[in-house]
Amino acid sequence: MNLENIRELLEDYKNDRVTIDKVIQNLRDLPYEDLGFARIDHHRALRRGVPEVIFCQGKTMHRIIEIVRHMLVKNSVVMGTRADKNIFEEVKKIAPDAKYYDDARIFLIEREKLPQNKGVIAVVSAGTSDIPVAEEAAVTAEVFGNEVERLYDVGVAGIHRLFMNMDVLHKARVIIVVAGMEGALASVVAGLVDKPVIAVPTSVGYGASFHGLSALLTMLNSCAGGITVVNIDNGFGAGFAAHQINKLGG
Repeated sequence: MNLENIRELLEDYKNDRVTIDKVIQNLRDLPYEDLGFARIDHHRALRRGVPEVIFCQGKTMHRIIEIVRHMLVKNSVVMGTRADKNIFEEVKKIAPDAKYYDDARIFLIEREKLPQNKGVIAVVSAGTSDIPVAEEAAVTAEVFGNEVERLYDVGVAGIHRLFMNMDVLHKARVIIVVAGMEGALASVVAGLVDKPVIAVPTSVGYGASFHGLSALLTMLNSCAGGITVVNIDNGFGAGFAAHQINKLGG
């Protein structure tokens, strides 16, 4: 339930199109709906501008489907991250209009688009192995109402590939940089632009990368100002943060 839904509901009541009981029925689950195993935050769209997103990893299929079923009653957008194809196939049984983003591992039921922002978010990946995390960030930003430009496989091992595509960085309002191995790309990008850079370390790399810890520490210790770092493999968090920054620009 978002601000527009509540405004329409109150207008309908004001104009005698719905009863007070109907208004109470629609509002009774604010701020959340208790399913016993989960408390669905229907109020989140009012507070933050976007609805609650389901993190599917670690949840049973039954619980995911029940959460989706209840969210669909009050939300026109239902999104699940870290969802595999099996989860998507079950979601399609109750929402045939659901779609799936393979690389991002995201399912989406989108019956209305969220308000659109004006600026562009660039999502940059160091290598093709980083694309799943980059796509989680990109799809998240797109669903939340942003134009996204992708620039993939431009890591420091062949830095000329980045330099030959600088127009993508210059036209963006916010830049998300996704990198594993040593994670140096975020520092390089931040040193070249006057935009906020959100760095996402990935767990891509050989043994000494320690499943992304090496890239995380490189990004945290960057000497290039203006870098914000999210957790290892947290494409969703980067996409959300970029959306919030972009939204401030009108």
